[in-house]
Order: sequence, then structure tokens, then C-alpha cells
Amino acid sequence: MPKIFEYLGIVIFFYSNEHEPIHVHAKKGEFQSKAEFGIRNGEITEIKIKNISGASPLKGKELKNFEIFLEKYAEKIVEKWVNYFVYHKDVEFEKITKKLK
Repeated sequence: MPKIFEYLGIVIFFYSNEHEPIHVHAKKGEFQSKAEFGIRNGEITEIKIKNISGASPLKGKELKNFEIFLEKYAEKIVEKWVNYFVYHKDVEFEKITKKLK
């Protein structure tokens, strides 16, 4: 389970056996959601936050922080996905401690 980012206590990660569409999981405490990326012609066209079956979703401040993080880091997430699942490269973990705006 590659952990790729941590933002304000939210851990953002892939599972090692992931599948398309490109997506990332976010977890804080017992709450967890995922974000799926729509890509057309190499460009991110949409990001959908979805609930995970059997898990309580992120909500309130944590959900808003996850949304803000996705706006700023979507391209890096997709790049890490491609590097890990297509090119089988290790991906570096990054901890972001400053609140994004």
C-alpha cells in the first residue's frame, strides 16, 4: 500500500493491486473516501469524490481539505499512479503541513 501524501493528517494512498479508473484513497481516523480522475487526451477533465463501501466517508472540514488538496495536487497524483502502476517505479511520500488555499 504505497502512501503517497499526507495533508493535515489525511493520508492519501494507493492499494498495491489497484485498477482503473485512476483513483486515490484518503483516510483520516476511521473515515475514508476516494477520488476518481477522469482523463481525456492526457488532461484531467474531472475529479469525483466517492464513498467506499463499508467505510464512513470523510466529511466536514476533512472532506473540504481533501477537495482543496485534490485541486492542487491532481496532476502529481496521476503522475505517481502512472509511475507506480505502469512503469513499476517507486513513488516518494510527501508530507504537506502547510494549509493550502
